[in-house]
Amino acid sequence: MKSRDWDERYAAVDLVWSAGPNRWVEELASDLPPGRALDVAAGEGRNAIWLASRGWTVVAADFSPVAVERAQRLGADQLGEAADRFTSVVSDALEPAPEGGPYDLVLFSYLQLPAGERRRAWARGIEAAAPGGRVVVIGHASRNLSEGWGGPQDPAVLYDPEAVVAEVSDQPVDVESAELKVRPVGTDDGTHEALDTVVVLRRR
Repeated sequence: MKSRDWDERYAAVDLVWSAGPNRWVEELASDLPPGRALDVAAGEGRNAIWLASRGWTVVAADFSPVAVERAQRLGADQLGEAADRFTSVVSDALEPAPEGGPYDLVLFSYLQLPAGERRRAWARGIEAAAPGGRVVVIGHASRNLSEGWGGPQDPAVLYDPEAVVAEVSDQPVDVESAELKVRPVGTDDGTHEALDTVVVLRRR
């Protein structure tokens, strides 16, 4: 999808994604000491705003101007006096990271791109990370198509943990963890299980 397609999607409803942080972001970042963070393809900023509420200085980047404006507004509404720790900017994941780094945490939360494009995005994120900083990749897994529920149905944009590890093998990072995780999803007809890729990299 192009940025204008996401503009239309965000403009059509008050909130596309849930208001709270992604469960894996919350699980991984809760015990990290606050620093500087970059949320790539941040959408409406739910993860970035949560990080800022916990003391991080956060740049939320997205290529949809509508999402960026909404994230800035939500950040101002929810963070109060801490809003100065949160910035939302228009930026493409395939281009150099926005100013504000180097970052102690670079987050990719459900950036679903074809292999060539996502390798480029991972490389840009790793470039922006400080030495010792973490790059966290969370995405809909390829195995979700056959073993899980929901999510994108195009196999070209899905990736299992092994794929992410292979795609960053030439980058200056060490793999801290690479897991396939089960995410319960509540629906009107009960709870289903989605399969997510969760990879944590450490910049050398």
